[in-house]
Amino acid sequence: MSVTIKINDVVKRFGDVTVIPGLTTEIKESEFFTLLGPSGCGKTTLLRMIAGFNSIEDGDIYFNDQRINDVDPAKRSIGMVFQNYAIFPHLSVRKNVEFGLKNIKFPRKDIHDRAQKYIDLVHVDKWADQMPDNLSGGQQQRVALARALVTSPDVLLMDEPLSNLDAKLRVEMREVIREIQQSVGITTVYVTHDQEEAMAVSDRIAVMKEGVIQQIGTPRELYHRPANTFVAGFIGRTNEVSGTLEHVGDRLKLHLANQTIDLPQPFAQSLIATKDEGVIASIRPEHLEITPEPTSTSVPAVVEHSVYLGASIRYFLRLEDGTAIEAEQESDLDDSYADGAKVNVDIKINKVNLFSADGSTNLLTVAARGGEEN
Repeated sequence: MSVTIKINDVVKRFGDVTVIPGLTTEIKESEFFTLLGPSGCGKTTLLRMIAGFNSIEDGDIYFNDQRINDVDPAKRSIGMVFQNYAIFPHLSVRKNVEFGLKNIKFPRKDIHDRAQKYIDLVHVDKWADQMPDNLSGGQQQRVALARALVTSPDVLLMDEPLSNLDAKLRVEMREVIREIQQSVGITTVYVTHDQEEAMAVSDRIAVMKEGVIQQIGTPRELYHRPANTFVAGFIGRTNEVSGTLEHVGDRLKLHLANQTIDLPQPFAQSLIATKDEGVIASIRPEHLEITPEPTSTSVPAVVEHSVYLGASIRYFLRLEDGTAIEAEQESDLDDSYADGAKVNVDIKINKVNLFSADGSTNLLTVAARGGEEN
């Protein structure tokens, strides 16, 4: 069965260094929950605390109502999938998958059929009687996944499982993992530093920095309404442009790159902005459109250079105030702006995020951000 994982104010120290200073969150039953962040942010440390491989200095972790702090890892009913596969090279694919069943004293007469079910589930039946060194990296990771699931654990833990695969295999395997997780319905905690991978597989994502969760939300919430500039910059590419909000009567104006933009009423009313203040405008490259003529929501810029990416062209531009930005446009056979061209960059205002001057707070209200604050 699947479980809810409750993490209450847990602390992890290594000597005098506090890696996780006091973290609280809840992972829902059958949820695909991803811990995302840069190297050293504490995501693998937290995963290992859930697994029982790292001690907990303070706080508690529960599987449903069972406190597991002192429960032996072998008795936590978890399946693990590692970055390096960790399958036994001297055992065939079938024997690798059967291994866990033998360990839990599964009825001997049922082991073959049970293993075959999961071999079929991950689509390695053609290689069931081969040795692992005859398999590709993606096939070996499928075997590792089958071995982790065959004992019907309550929780599946995955630590950077795709990082050793090439780009094409990573895309293939993340779809396999997501499909299997949904079909089995197991509570899954997944660790990665790859934001695209996290968005492709997750129900919810926790973005971590220095042992602290910055925001928890669906991939859509994190991308479109990040809680702070760290999340905005880590989840995809973004431009950060300093500006100022000014109240003029019942209107709200945004001064940006030597231009003044009247903010539309619905957008202005969703802002936590009771005084004139400095802000950081976070604008994703695809939310900018390069135009030859100015508009009411555009700023002038100069094209410094561009990169052709096939489906799109990425332009590197310089605004009048010296700020460097990027804009991404759909490509065509002959549509490109030359280096040095003076252009206008139209901003899709309803897609913009405005943060406090220190970058710590999104000034859009909770309702406008489409999710609850964490």
